[in-house]
Amino acid sequence: MRNKFSPRAAAWAVVGCAIGFAANAFAADNPDAKLRAVVAGEHRSDANKARDKYRHPVETLTFFGLKDTMTVVELWPFGGWYTQILAPYLRDHGKYYAAASGSGSEMARYDEQLKSMMAANPKLFDKVMVNALVPGKNPIAPPGSADLVVTFRNIHNWMRAGIDKAVFEEAFRALKPGGILGVVEHRADPNPTGMPAGYVSEADAIALIQSAGFKLLAKSEINANPKDTKDYPKGVWTLPPNYSEGDKDREKYTAIGESDRFTMKFQKPK
Repeated sequence: MRNKFSPRAAAWAVVGCAIGFAANAFAADNPDAKLRAVVAGEHRSDANKARDKYRHPVETLTFFGLKDTMTVVELWPFGGWYTQILAPYLRDHGKYYAAASGSGSEMARYDEQLKSMMAANPKLFDKVMVNALVPGKNPIAPPGSADLVVTFRNIHNWMRAGIDKAVFEEAFRALKPGGILGVVEHRADPNPTGMPAGYVSEADAIALIQSAGFKLLAKSEINANPKDTKDYPKGVWTLPPNYSEGDKDREKYTAIGESDRFTMKFQKPK
């Protein structure tokens, strides 16, 4: 049966019929046609899709081992960029927890953006479970229930707030034995002269996460950017999409693109 959808209905089509039909349109060797269909869905804005070339959502989530039957927790979803992918993908067969920040004026603004986005499209986001990531005060998901916990470019924030180890301890508690922690972060040079703002060294991240009980399983260069020189006036936020220097050297920073990032997968021991 072929239905013609209105623009308003198109977003819902991504998780309904469109995803089911689109899966057959991809080659048999495609690892997850449903995920690709969600990423291509009309519910995502052009601005968000424009960042796919830097954030590589299909490749990143595939590296983490995402399946649509999983229980997944995203730490600090910051406005919902990955929520727009994970929530529809997991809606029918899995579970998605958005562990928002719940503190600070800037973080509260991001939380409101997330809530507004979900309220505008309840057919996609009606099953999202939103809670607050406040270490030691409330669980981000029932203990031992999550198959996968993910975080994107947040470690530097937690380090600055002094809650970095406590956050990963919360992730450890939420995961099942054998569960996976997927991490993406702005990558500092191995031996920087002064740590550039917003960047974290791989060695520091590994030591931190392993101190919470995790074991490093694998690294990926999916989100690497060798053009990133990491020596900007206002740190990583000088680059797109923030352009913290305004129009100053904007073409230069556009040519560099978004930051160089490490992508790593850890496991809670079985």
